[in-house]
Amino acid sequence: MSRLWAGIDSGRTHHHCVVLDTDGIKLLSRRVANDEPELLQLLADVLALADEATWAVDMADGGAALLIALLVNHGQELLYIPGRAVNRASDGYRGEGKTDARDALVIADQARIRRDLKPIRPSDEITTELKLFTALRTDLACDRNRSINRLRATLTSMFPALERALDVTTKGPLVLLTGYQTPAAIRRSGLTRLTKWLRARNVRNESLATAALEAADRQHTAVPGEAAIASMVLAPVEEVMALNEKIAEVDKLIEGRFRRHELAEVITSMPGIGSLLGAEFLAVIGSDMASFATPDRLAAFAGMAPVPHDSGKSHGNLHRPQQYHRGLQRVFYTSALISIRSDPNSRRFYDRKRAEGKRHVQAVLALARRRVNVFWALIRDRRCYQVTPPVTHAA
Repeated sequence: MSRLWAGIDSGRTHHHCVVLDTDGIKLLSRRVANDEPELLQLLADVLALADEATWAVDMADGGAALLIALLVNHGQELLYIPGRAVNRASDGYRGEGKTDARDALVIADQARIRRDLKPIRPSDEITTELKLFTALRTDLACDRNRSINRLRATLTSMFPALERALDVTTKGPLVLLTGYQTPAAIRRSGLTRLTKWLRARNVRNESLATAALEAADRQHTAVPGEAAIASMVLAPVEEVMALNEKIAEVDKLIEGRFRRHELAEVITSMPGIGSLLGAEFLAVIGSDMASFATPDRLAAFAGMAPVPHDSGKSHGNLHRPQQYHRGLQRVFYTSALISIRSDPNSRRFYDRKRAEGKRHVQAVLALARRRVNVFWALIRDRRCYQVTPPVTHAA
């Protein structure tokens, strides 16, 4: 027997492995603990059945991190099939049950018959660290958004005028809310004392005290439970301030790791891309562009290429794709939006698309798609962006 396909349904504490031969006949089905000795034993047992084995997993990190590291370190061919693809493919197999063994069988069989699955390649240490730190920053940013929304909702139920006047995403309003939450307290303090109180806490925005006092003058009615609501405001305020500090620390770690990467200078030479967006790009793509032989493939992976939606006599219908990497699309879209203000070429392209009748979002997406081609070429050639492209001479 020359070749096998091993599909693994990954879990937090256990994995289930199913091994198929070239004819799709099941040779092994085993549930193993997510522990190195048992995983090494599984690897040895599978390799004892054939000279060559192709492994497929439905998770590229998290609970499958140890398994992937062991397979990569032992030089095994490893493919990734998304969980959504496994779920949809399961409808084409016999039975309606949902078990780990069934999912592992589907993963192994899909790896056996499909040729479009993305291989999992070993990444360098810097790219791995960037992936971890950018994921941590995303979690912290989501926590901050939840705390800000909770703060706004609480403040609106007691003092809506102040909620409208303050931008609680910045430092000054948060510092103000640590000492003053009610209209009566702000009026009693007065403009001079409030300004001096803020200045003592390194908030030198004098218009902030004026805006808070104007909001207090518009509300002289105390809502029921005002004292309790005022005390409830402090908790989300402290959470947002603490999360801002944590995000700032993570940003420094991300920038330090990113600057050490070999592609850092090339990536940041592109207008609109800084350390954070560049780190997010590397966390998704890595240093190897082998999976994207053309810029069209990179654009499709980022959701920048429309897909046809034809049927019968209906032709030429293009729609936005449903399956793409949202994080990578955000990198290209945000960088294109920033480049409009800093790069004359991007500005001219955007203005031309707007003159053609496209809406703002459509014009930015068109610019982002054009920038994908440039970005792909820069990484391929390992050269920095220039406003005027280099002159090429025929051999």
